[in-house]
Amino acid sequence: MNINNIRQVYLIGIGGIGMSALARYFRHSGCLVAGYDKTETDLTRRLVAEGITVNYNDDFEVVGDVFKTVDEHTLIIYTPAVPNELDILNRFQELGHTLFKRSQVLGLISQNKFTIAVAGTHGKTTTTALIAHILSDSGFGCSAFLGGISTNYNTNVLFSDNDVMVVEADEFDRSFLTLYPDIAVVTSADADHLDIYGDKGQLHDSFKLFLGQLHAQGKSIVKAGLPFNADVYYSAAGEADGYAENIRVKQGDFYFDFVYHGVKLADIRLGVPGRHNVENAVAAAIVARLLKIPAAKIISALSSFSGVKRRFEYIVKTEKAIYIDDYAHHPEELKAFFSAVKQLYPRKKLTAVFQPHLYSRTRDFAEGFAEALGMVDALLLMEIYPAREMPIKGVDSRMLLEKIAIEEKHVASPENVKEYVQNVRPELLVTVGAGNIDLLVKPLKSILEHEQ
Repeated sequence: MNINNIRQVYLIGIGGIGMSALARYFRHSGCLVAGYDKTETDLTRRLVAEGITVNYNDDFEVVGDVFKTVDEHTLIIYTPAVPNELDILNRFQELGHTLFKRSQVLGLISQNKFTIAVAGTHGKTTTTALIAHILSDSGFGCSAFLGGISTNYNTNVLFSDNDVMVVEADEFDRSFLTLYPDIAVVTSADADHLDIYGDKGQLHDSFKLFLGQLHAQGKSIVKAGLPFNADVYYSAAGEADGYAENIRVKQGDFYFDFVYHGVKLADIRLGVPGRHNVENAVAAAIVARLLKIPAAKIISALSSFSGVKRRFEYIVKTEKAIYIDDYAHHPEELKAFFSAVKQLYPRKKLTAVFQPHLYSRTRDFAEGFAEALGMVDALLLMEIYPAREMPIKGVDSRMLLEKIAIEEKHVASPENVKEYVQNVRPELLVTVGAGNIDLLVKPLKSILEHEQ
């Protein structure tokens, strides 16, 4: 497959965050782009507004004939998240098309570029966005494929005339093994996706393979404490080649000093909150230093970085109510998020709405989830979002609720959540999860902004 010969692209599962970025990339490159997804969302509506056709019916007859031609100019991309029995998927295969996964196409796009790839079981989306923002804001420039919508640019893909590409490297389904980066960052490697890997050891083996695919003169940047060899280790707590120190909160903002190989950049204001984001910023700053971006431009970019949608995203911020939405769906992510919220608002009662993601993840990390969710003052626990899975006997939200050591806790439907917020009017509310909990954001925002 020569990516430069492509003239028309059809994406099966086009509404996914990674797939939509590819759709935008090929549309920007002048290709005819269309795709299928099961449901209409804000993201698919934006794709349509940008000139991309999206179909919501699993009907091959409505797929344009131009995409059915099997030749070097046609590319069919699919995400493993779509079911194998999907008619459109099978009909393309019956016609003789070679179907490419999203990760394979990223590999093809990046193979002739200077690639900065960011991997990790959590932290990778924000770190990727931070690196892309520093490079863009400083004038260095880059193309970028992000795993979320950048608040600074209101998109998940950036374009540049240079040959530098920043990409989020997804460990799910070993997708990141299609990449051969010049700079590789690993933010974390906590046990996750055990339905794919089986155990933590196999997950770590995949990360080692990823790091082993660095180009000969490439550089690896790894969070200190992870069991991987690296050229540079980083940390938010010293004991590394690059680290943060003097982390503090001033007037609601996080500040820190960045030290790399003995050189200090002092009093950096970070545009997003949380000690975990300070750590992400350290990794991004090291990448920028390797690329010889001036210190003043790094400091300026870190200050102007406004985050990623659904990563510590303020929805309501008034004197009466604070409402933050976050994508956290792993125990370690929840702990980092709740810690940041409590550090910013230590005197406010923290009410959390959490939607577990996957039966297998809930089962495998039930004790970790219980510990993390025990950090809040009041909990509304939604039913498990199944995503690609069938139910597992004995694994449900009530099982998890029993393990959580707080008094004010309930299993709640979306309607229960809206009713609770309407009646209680929490002073500090968070919604967290990776399923469809984001559908609650607009109605909860409306409730909290409406004066009683």
